[in-house]
Amino acid sequence: MRKLIAAMKVSLDEKVELPDGPADWVEGWSDDYGLTPQIDACVLGAGMYPGYEQYWTRVRTDPGQPSPMTGKIPTPGEIEWARVAAQMPHYVLSRTLTIASWPNTRFLRTVDDLAALKRQEGKDIYLVGGARTTSSLIDAGVVDELRLIVYPLIAGRGTPLFADERRRPLDLRNAQPHADGRISLTYRID
Repeated sequence: MRKLIAAMKVSLDEKVELPDGPADWVEGWSDDYGLTPQIDACVLGAGMYPGYEQYWTRVRTDPGQPSPMTGKIPTPGEIEWARVAAQMPHYVLSRTLTIASWPNTRFLRTVDDLAALKRQEGKDIYLVGGARTTSSLIDAGVVDELRLIVYPLIAGRGTPLFADERRRPLDLRNAQPHADGRISLTYRID
């Protein structure tokens, strides 16, 4: 069975974004998790998908211009992910959305639909997010692995990755410190 791998960039206090926009401490939104070779599909929540589609389309079509979302010129890793993402099937978990601009986008209506996708032949699936979708899918028992890049700062206000106080046992599989103080963590979820 394919694994569903959630990957997020978080502050030390598990914030994934600021109250008024993206996490300004993140240098780039590329695949820094090492997922690209092992995945062949992405899953997103309905709240995140429209901005995701717009962001990566802009990076792919106009990589030399600052992003309206971040105000930064795309990194080489972001330019590469934009190219990969444009070719990869994306699945949006939504009961209401019916239209997407990307031709490789399909909609999943229920967690059971996502579980059926995991049973299909193929490589692993990247759960891009957002935070609410990731947390709820972990609670639903369909996420197999969690990869975090933890930034060395306390963001304070913002959206936490886990908004509730439910206990979740995790099995640490890898911890890799980076020279800039970030830590990459990989957990298996039981």
